[in-house]
Amino acid sequence: MDWSLVLQIVGTTLGFLYLWLEYKANIWLWVVGALMPMVHGVLYLQSGIYADAAMQLYYVLAGIYGLCVWRRGSSAKKEMAITHTPIGWVLPLVLVYVMLNIALYFLLTEFTDSQVPLFDSISTALSIVAMWMLSRKLVEQWLVWLVVDAISVGLYFYKGIPITGCLYLVYCVLAVVGYIRWMREVRKGGGTESEDK
Repeated sequence: MDWSLVLQIVGTTLGFLYLWLEYKANIWLWVVGALMPMVHGVLYLQSGIYADAAMQLYYVLAGIYGLCVWRRGSSAKKEMAITHTPIGWVLPLVLVYVMLNIALYFLLTEFTDSQVPLFDSISTALSIVAMWMLSRKLVEQWLVWLVVDAISVGLYFYKGIPITGCLYLVYCVLAVVGYIRWMREVRKGGGTESEDK
């Protein structure tokens, strides 16, 4: 049995479920988001995409964190609103991304046999930032995911895991659709416009 194929199919199925729940801004996305990385982690490790493999542990922890944050927002009898990223958060988020990217690139080039350290570090650093933005229901997280997904499509096809590459191709389309939907929610009162908090 080709375990790589099985992992790709299971991971892709969970990925579609996760995306649907994220699109709907449904709190259950965090439960699926804590399960899916376990499958992808093994797949990426087998494929030599080490930063992405390690990233899956972060996704599990981020899933638990996101669930707690969203539950805290809903326990106040008012669901957490979808909002724009406050202007004052942009520079810190960019700086976090840059520092993560540099650190990951160094680790990949010095301590692994990665053949794709640049793209692996870029997509992983952006994913960390995007996941935190999602936990805060920031509209612009979709744009960050769009960049991650586009890089991942090429990366996964190059590394010979085409089913997962196709999943990320669909993720690209859904990132655009999700962004449009969340923007609509902000405009009709499901969220608020950007402001420093």
